[in-house]
Amino acid sequence: MTGFFEVGKGGAPRVELDEVERSILRSLAVQLMELIGPGSRPAEEDGAAPSDDPFERLMQEMQDTPDGPVERPTDPALARLFPDAYGEPGRAEDVDSDSETAARAAEFRKYTEPDLRQRKRDDALALIRTLDGARTKRNGHAIVELDEDDSRRWLGTLNDLRLTLGSRLDVSEDDDRAYRMPDTDPDKPLMMAYLWLGGLQETLVGAMMG
Repeated sequence: MTGFFEVGKGGAPRVELDEVERSILRSLAVQLMELIGPGSRPAEEDGAAPSDDPFERLMQEMQDTPDGPVERPTDPALARLFPDAYGEPGRAEDVDSDSETAARAAEFRKYTEPDLRQRKRDDALALIRTLDGARTKRNGHAIVELDEDDSRRWLGTLNDLRLTLGSRLDVSEDDDRAYRMPDTDPDKPLMMAYLWLGGLQETLVGAMMG
């Protein structure tokens, strides 16, 4: 994979992606939306008809609840995406050993997680739409240029994707296992995607800073 961000002629972040890279990013973003689940937005706002966009329909079909959950997600990936406000994310002993702290964490989650889920889904959908609307060259590569708002959304989604894959692979930021993994390891494709997403994230930050 060779697609990484650079500063475009107008100063905006720009990346050239081949068809495989676009397909991988799109698939990962759709899976992230499905993993995240419902947020704070009603299924259909103002009586609007169902959208022709399959990703809008996915969002419309996810029914909203008045209050958010009070328990930490049991899925390790979701626990990384939606950590407790009190205590170390993903470690039950940090919160459950203190009933008062657990109650504060539950109350905070109840009122904040639906909106956070909605924002993460919106960001992932923005990534998908910019991929779909990218200008395609004769060689099949697409040029993706991001404005300030889309840059922020891409950055958030790239981070969420890395957190999710990192959780599935049980890898940490300073883990060098990725560079020692044999090609026969069934996790190698996911690990390569994890590293590539890190490169995209890093170069996007650099391009945003000019």
